[in-house]
Amino acid sequence: MARKLQSILMGAAVAVGLAVPAVAQENELRIGYLAPLTGGLAQTGIDMRDGFLLYLEQHGNKLGGMNVKFILEDEQGKGDVAVTKAKKLVLQDKVHMLIGGVLASTGYALAPVSTELKTLYIPSIPAADDLTQRQLPQFPYLIRTSWSSSQPHHPLGQYACDQGYKKIVTIAADYAFGYEVVGGFQKTFEDCGGKIVQKIWPPLGTKDFGPYIPTIKADADAVLSLMVAAMPAQFIKQLRSAGYKKPVLGGGTSYDEFVLPFMGDETIGDVSALHYSAALDTPKNQEFVKAYRAKFGKVPSYYSENNYTTAQLIDETIKKLGGKFTTPEEFIKTMQAIKLDAVRGPISFDENRNPIQNIYIKKVEKKKMFGYDKDELWNTVIKTYPNVSQFWTYGREKFLAQPVYDKNFPPCKFCE
Repeated sequence: MARKLQSILMGAAVAVGLAVPAVAQENELRIGYLAPLTGGLAQTGIDMRDGFLLYLEQHGNKLGGMNVKFILEDEQGKGDVAVTKAKKLVLQDKVHMLIGGVLASTGYALAPVSTELKTLYIPSIPAADDLTQRQLPQFPYLIRTSWSSSQPHHPLGQYACDQGYKKIVTIAADYAFGYEVVGGFQKTFEDCGGKIVQKIWPPLGTKDFGPYIPTIKADADAVLSLMVAAMPAQFIKQLRSAGYKKPVLGGGTSYDEFVLPFMGDETIGDVSALHYSAALDTPKNQEFVKAYRAKFGKVPSYYSENNYTTAQLIDETIKKLGGKFTTPEEFIKTMQAIKLDAVRGPISFDENRNPIQNIYIKKVEKKKMFGYDKDELWNTVIKTYPNVSQFWTYGREKFLAQPVYDKNFPPCKFCE
C-alpha cells in the first residue's frame, strides 16, 4: 500500500514548484489538485490530499477506468497563490479539472478562473454559500461535492430550539465563513422563537480570547461558537477555565476530528453539526476510519472524507460517461444526476449543484469505538436530519430572495 501511494505521489509531481510539462496520454485523466501544504492551514491540506489519494490507491490509481495523473500544488491558503497555481495547472499541465482549495475566499478566487479558462472546478472543501447560490450563474463549470457554510447550521438552530434554549450568544471568527454559519443558525433559531442576544467577532487567528469571554451575556442559555484552524481548542479551553458552565454549541469546524485530538475533557458534552462524523456508526464509515487510521495514524477529519468522497463521485461520473472525460458541461450534467451512498451517507445534488445530504447533530463523548482499545474523544451522532438541502425548508426561490448571510444579516434585532 505504502509503495503504491509513493508511486502515485512521484508520478503526480507533488514537489511544490516542480514544473512537469504535461504529455497527453490516451485514457489519462489529469487532475489539478490545490491544497495548502505549508503555512497555518497545512494540516487541513494534508488531510484533504490523504483522503483523495486513499481512494485512488484503493482503486488502482484509476477513476472510471481512466488512469489518473494527479498533480498537486501548494496554494498556501492564499487566494492569489491559488489563482496562479490553477492557471499553471490548466495552461501548462492541461488538466481536465481543478479540485480543492480550503477557504471560502479561495473558492471565490478559483471559480472565476474556471469560467475564464472553461475548466471544470470542484470545490471539495470551500463552503462559501454563494458559490452555489446567487453567484452560480457566473460559474458554469463548477459543481460542489462538499457543503455550503449555512447548510448544517440551519438544522442546528432548529435543534437548539428543540432543546428549549431561548437566548443564545454567538462568538465566531470574523470573516465570511463565520458570518454564514452564524447567519444560518440565527435564521432558523429565531424563526422558531429563539433570540440571538449578542454577537461577538474575534479576528481570524485569535489565540487569546480573554478580552471576549467576560463580555458574554450572563442571561443567555448557551453559546454558539464558530472557530477554525487552531482557534477551537484554544477557545473552549479558555472558556471553561474562565468558569463558563452553560451549554456550548459549535459550528462544524469547531469540533471536527481535525481539531478534536488537540482538545481535552473540557469539550465533553459539547454539541456541533456537520455532514460527517468519524463516529458515524455504519459499516462504510467504520471501514473508512479503519483504513484511513491504519494508513495515516489518525482519525479522518471531514477534510479527509470530503475528498475521499469527491474521488468516488468522479469515479462514478466517469464510469457513466463510458470511461472517458468529454466536456465539463457533460461531466457536470452527469455528476448532478448521481445518487451515491457515500461514507458520510446518501448524497444527491440540487439544481444549484450542491449536495443534498444528511446533517448530523454530534455530541463530544469519551469512549471506545470501532474496536480500538483506548478511550478517546468522538463526535457521537445523537440526531440525524436526513436529506438536507442548502435551502433548508425555505425552498429555493424564497431562500435566494434574501441577501447572502453576512455580518449584518440577519440583523441582531434582540442585541442591546
